[in-house]
Amino acid sequence: MSRILTARIERFAVRGAFVIARGAKTHVDVVVAEVTDGTLIGRGEGTPIYYRGDDVDRALAGLEAQRDAVAAGVTRADLLTLMPAGAARNALDAALWDLEAKTSGVPVWQTLGLPRPQPMLTAYTISLGEPGAMETAARTAKGRELLKLKLSGADEGRGDIERVAAVRRAAPDARLIVDANEAWGGQDIERLAHALDAYDVKLIEQPVPAGQDHLLDRVSSPIPLCADESCHDRSDLGSLIGRYRFINIKLDKAGGLTEAWALASAAKQRGLGLMTGCMLSTSLGIAAAFPVAMQSQFADLDGPLLIEDRAGGMRFEGSDIWPPERALWG
Repeated sequence: MSRILTARIERFAVRGAFVIARGAKTHVDVVVAEVTDGTLIGRGEGTPIYYRGDDVDRALAGLEAQRDAVAAGVTRADLLTLMPAGAARNALDAALWDLEAKTSGVPVWQTLGLPRPQPMLTAYTISLGEPGAMETAARTAKGRELLKLKLSGADEGRGDIERVAAVRRAAPDARLIVDANEAWGGQDIERLAHALDAYDVKLIEQPVPAGQDHLLDRVSSPIPLCADESCHDRSDLGSLIGRYRFINIKLDKAGGLTEAWALASAAKQRGLGLMTGCMLSTSLGIAAAFPVAMQSQFADLDGPLLIEDRAGGMRFEGSDIWPPERALWG
């Protein structure tokens, strides 16, 4: 029997509100791809990259356009040229990985040559807000070992310094990552980095707008800078060398585990450190990202904690995320 692709849109509510420099979200829409050979079903999920103009309707149409290709036996490698990077390709790529693993009985991690997965430390996101509100959120998250703070770039960065100081008061022992989400384009980044270094910040994500990475050419930061919106796939690496010391790999940006795995390998060869992140997504989306996170110095896979996750989701305990319980993924 030839393989059959089905696709749909699903919506999940955000717990409270998720606020970054670009705005707030109260729900997330994802696309789900399922590929069956008549006996087994492979499943995958993608979250559209809204700042790239992607949305669930486009992603769903992109998946439905591949029905004939899937029936004809399209491979994961084929997808890299058949589909643009984004949520649709991520969902279909994951579904093919899942189906192949179920068919062969070989777990994905084993196919990739990884050791048996173990629980790993993941960041927990503190949404953008006034310093007092972020301090309260950090106290609520007390005990988590790695916090990621959303910042805004307003008031020449003074507000961001106050935000980090407030969170540090609430969580004196936590490791801190800050994410400017491109909002520091007009700021004195070197000054801000030195100010944040006093609070033992470990990483600064995407200080400048994507495409304006040249603004970092003369910046000497005591804290490693990490490219997020500026790094989607392997084609972006050339413009990042010398400006960033880390990249944030997200499967929705890369267009699936296949490209994300290749990106991780290429980045390591060029001396870049790795962070594996996620969009707001359920445990189905995070399961496919877990193998890449196993190769990273930082993991930010808290998406399921920030929304009303699907039933049977991944296990979070303390500061750790556990491998997917589906043995073929984790």
